[in-house]
Amino acid sequence: METQILQQVQLFEKCRGFTKAREVQAQGLYPYFKPISKAEDTVVVIEGQERVMMGSNNYLGLTHHPRVLEAAKRALEQFGSGCTGSRFLNGTLALHEELEGRLADFLGKEAALIFSTGYQANLGLISGLIGRGDVVYIDKLDHASIIDGAKLSYGETQRFNHGDLTHLERKLLKHSGDGAMVIVDGVYSMEGEIADVPELVRLGQRYGAAIAVDDAHSIGVLGPNGDGTAAHFGMTDEVDVIVGTFSKSLASIGGFVAASESVIHYLKHHSRPLIFTAALPPANTAGVLAAMDIMLSEPERRTTLWENTHRFQEGCRSLGFDIGPTKTPIVPILIGSLEHTFMFWRKLFDAGVFTNPVVPPAVPPDECRLRASLMATHTRDQIGMVLETFARLRRELGAI
Repeated sequence: METQILQQVQLFEKCRGFTKAREVQAQGLYPYFKPISKAEDTVVVIEGQERVMMGSNNYLGLTHHPRVLEAAKRALEQFGSGCTGSRFLNGTLALHEELEGRLADFLGKEAALIFSTGYQANLGLISGLIGRGDVVYIDKLDHASIIDGAKLSYGETQRFNHGDLTHLERKLLKHSGDGAMVIVDGVYSMEGEIADVPELVRLGQRYGAAIAVDDAHSIGVLGPNGDGTAAHFGMTDEVDVIVGTFSKSLASIGGFVAASESVIHYLKHHSRPLIFTAALPPANTAGVLAAMDIMLSEPERRTTLWENTHRFQEGCRSLGFDIGPTKTPIVPILIGSLEHTFMFWRKLFDAGVFTNPVVPPAVPPDECRLRASLMATHTRDQIGMVLETFARLRRELGAI
């Protein structure tokens, strides 16, 4: 018993010793877990004050669309609040299968499979497909869900330098005899860069590796119909697997994998994050279906999103901010040190602008940044106000 007590004390010692976040809280600069008490599209209320939301992934502005809310309400009344079981057992609804069919058609694949979160979609794909003797190749800046899916698999993981496809090819050449999959972000969430899908496909075909693209930040943004990165390059047939989430442009929660029928059938019976998790709730599923309808019937939303994106990017550059090579509505404003980034975030927050500070381990220590994301429903006045605030604070905090 004494030994057990000692082990418990040692386990929690790291918790008591973790003081960094409390130190930032004491300085009044802590930017995380800010409770939103009210949300109306591009404006949120935090700590009793209205703030322009520049940190949301709600690219098409559909979270408050009347058709999305009405569809969710109808499903709630018809199916109840939850499925109380996994898809594998009692948790499959007609709504789930309808959504899977719609996704497969939309993305040009034979079949699709939906998961309860976008995080689980990557976990389920990689851990379900990559077994002993297989290799998964991941970009060093891939999303955490891809990294964690690789850790969960029984295969080998090979990481290549961000965007360095020469480095990837050297690794593929070395391991070309194994079952292999290359998986990358279609749009990198901290940089706004678009993956080089044509070159990835060329390498995949040359070395017999499956190509998977995580379109979390691409659906609704890239492609002729908002159908993602592969469609953006006209290479839907050449990309083997498309992964995505419903928690951004599609205004809900959940995720999906779209691929050939045989791959989806296999995942249904081998993907632990699918089999051992309760199914996506009915209201969320119905909301996604409605959001897809709106996305396709109102293409002007995507047009406005890009107009807002270009206006904000050009405004930031004209003010002298470094926003890197972004080519999407994700706009990283590079600040530098963690301290200066938190200070700038606080000044923006107090002025009524909400952004997301990105610090280590997500980025190197000297590349801390504020990440802004544009929405189709941001008004010109709101973007103008945000840019004016950035300009004023740049003058006030000139050294930063």
